[in-house]
Order: sequence, then C-alpha cells, then structure tokens
Amino acid sequence: MTPKRPLSPEARSIINSQISRRALIAGAGGIGAAGLLTACGGGGGGSAAEGTVRWANWTLYLDYDSDAQVYPTLEKFMAESGIKVDYKEDYNDNDEFWGKVQGQLKLGEDIGYDIVAPTDWMAGRWIRMGYAQKFDEANIPNKVNILDALANVNFDPGRKSSLTWQSGFGGFGWNKEKVPGGIKSLDQLFSKANKGKVEVLSELRDTIGIILQYQGVDPSQNFTEDQYMNAVDYLAKMIKDGFIRQVKGNDYKEDLISGDAIAVIGWSGDIFQLATENDGKFEFAIPESGGMLWSDNLLIPSTSTNKANAEKVINNYYDPAVAAEVAAYVTYICPVKGAQAEMEKIDPALASSPFIFPTAETLKQVKVFRSLTPAEETSFTTAFQEAAGN
Repeated sequence: MTPKRPLSPEARSIINSQISRRALIAGAGGIGAAGLLTACGGGGGGSAAEGTVRWANWTLYLDYDSDAQVYPTLEKFMAESGIKVDYKEDYNDNDEFWGKVQGQLKLGEDIGYDIVAPTDWMAGRWIRMGYAQKFDEANIPNKVNILDALANVNFDPGRKSSLTWQSGFGGFGWNKEKVPGGIKSLDQLFSKANKGKVEVLSELRDTIGIILQYQGVDPSQNFTEDQYMNAVDYLAKMIKDGFIRQVKGNDYKEDLISGDAIAVIGWSGDIFQLATENDGKFEFAIPESGGMLWSDNLLIPSTSTNKANAEKVINNYYDPAVAAEVAAYVTYICPVKGAQAEMEKIDPALASSPFIFPTAETLKQVKVFRSLTPAEETSFTTAFQEAAGN
C-alpha cells in the first residue's frame, strides 16, 4: 500500500461537485467519487427519560473486543461521561430500517433510537421530511474536524443535522481458498466455478452501479432509464440462470463465513474485517471497470428527547484519536481530520492504507450513484426489487 498523497486541485474540484455513498434522492446531494469521500423501530432498549443514548448502526461498524465483548471506545466514553449508551447493530439495509420506523416518525412517536446511521441518499430523506433534529453545535465542538470534502453537502448544507460516520467502497469480496485466482470483473464473479455461490447487495446503488460500469455506463452521470433497465435485466438473468444465490443486506457476511457464499458484491470494510478475523481468508478488490463510493451519517431523529447526550456521543467520535481507534477496527474510510496521524501510533500500515485514507489514484477507480428524481426512485427501486424477487 502506498502512502496517501494530497488530492490534486482537479480531484478537489470533483469532490465538491458530486455526491456521496449510495447517492442521493431528489433534492439532496453530497460528495463525489474523487472526494473522501451502510433495523428496527422501537425496542431499541433503554429510555430517553433515563438519559440512555440508544444508537442504531450497521454491523461490524464500531471497534469491538470479542474477548471482553465490549466496544472499547464506547466503554471509555461511558466511564468518562457518565452517559450510558445502548448500542444496537440494527441496520441491515436502508429501506428495511426506514420501513420499520417511518410510521412512528410520521406520528411523532419514539422510534426507540436517539442516533441513527442512514446512507447519504436516505439521510437526505430524513432531513428533507423533517425527521432529523438540528444540532446544537456547542455540544459538538469536534465538528470542525470533519474532512473538508464532507463539510458542506447538498442534502445538509453546513452539516446542520448530520455528520459522516464512515465512508467506503462497493466492490468484490471473495474466499481466497475457493476462488484462488481472485475477482476483478463481473465475468470472473459470475464464472461457472462460482455458480450458485454468489451474493450481491440489496443496496441497488452499489449492485446496479457496478453493473452499469461493467456495461460502460457512468452511474454518476445522467444515464437513461433504458441503460438502468439493461443493468436490471443483467441482474435478473444472473439470478434466473442460478449464478446469484441471494440478494442481501449487511448479513451477506454470515454466508461468506459459513461457506454458503464464496464471492460477493460487498463492502470494503466488511471484507477486510472478515479477513482479519479469519486468518486472511477473504479479499476485496475494486472492479477493474469501476467500483462505488458511499457514506453513512449520524443523525438524531426528530422523535428523540435525549438530544444533548446524543450530541455528546457524536462529538466523542469526532475526536481524531477516537476516530483512529474506530478506523483501525472497521477499516472504512475515516471522515475525521487528524485521524491519520493518530493512526500512525496504532498501526502505521493502516495509516498508509488507501482504503482508509484514500489516495486520489484510488478514488479515480470509483463512482457515486447520481441523485434520482422521485419518479426514478419509485420506478428504479420497483424494477430492482422485482428482479431480486422481492
């Protein structure tokens, strides 16, 4: 891995003109591919009245000590602050989580969480519909540490209601013992040897974005409905022909571990963590035709009555030393200034990883799915779900 190089003025310009992770719906936007820049309602545990912060996040997304079965940075925060945090890995898919909480949000009822972690396009929906509270910035002084590329996104100008949690890449993951030659293209992913053992993401912006690039279409630009449907047809054929075992959310990881799946369209940090936990058994690569870039965000739901304590939790994770400790475990793209220098103290190799602190060269290999109009969101999602068999 090569040390990070400063982004060029051209790359910085692209950063400021495009969108972030599994892109954005109508009226929202974020950073682009050359910029740094994935549940359940109720039952989150704890009570807002008690001051407990109830945090819903994706799996494998916070530093974890498997021996002690605790989250070290969270344990330290709770000891120092006196604030209890009930942390739940309740995100598996953006639409799935949204479906479980939108009714309560609409009624103004407690959804069981004080912090949620939607992807940019979904964060845009929360904010646009008035379901995310504006921050009291006095409670989040570390907000100034957000990377410049992420500090002013279209879906939340000035980051009044959101801060990036992590960013990452959508690409190929595989079991090196079962796929010794590795995977660099969709042709290799869907080889006869892998038939029936491949899974792809239920996040359409990652799966379809990779297919579009394989078909020579840039998903960050104004592709047509026909081009999108061609990608959906390709997906449907791979499913019908028995190459794809399942279309899944974050839980595809369990199938890689069990061996039910040997190759996936998956997320970078997931695969790196699985490799660390399984003696290097798994590997990740950005497709040669292009991968995807995305970001997830921390928001405080409109229904939370525990806003001040939630803001203190968010502020803690924008401390560079804490952010570096998290990044060393989750191995996603870290959004916090100063974290790379702190990472040098933890693991110099990780400090030079282009998958945690990307170089401009790495970022040229990925795209961000463009924003969709409301009509496109409806028709594109329906087509994808039908192809996936949902």
